[in-house]
Amino acid sequence: MFDKLKDLNKLRKTQAEIKKQLEQIFVSKEKNDYTIVVRGDKKIEKLLIEGEDQKELRELLNDTMKEVDKKVEKQMRGQLSDLGLGDIGL
Repeated sequence: MFDKLKDLNKLRKTQAEIKKQLEQIFVSKEKNDYTIVVRGDKKIEKLLIEGEDQKELRELLNDTMKEVDKKVEKQMRGQLSDLGLGDIGL
């Protein structure tokens, strides 16, 4: 039992390290009057239209993506559970 807890703790620690690394990756694209900067964790860091920060739109998109991630995670948990792998720490 302690080995499983130790493995789970190690997995969570690794996930946290990967998350930090992803937050340091940035991709910026511009087209016409639009600029977007997205982090490696797929969070929109900056959204500009004609040079104006679109904070509300950026927040709406990020909140929507977060909700999608939660639904995907829930579905994956169910499928992993069906395979007997439900306790791997997603």
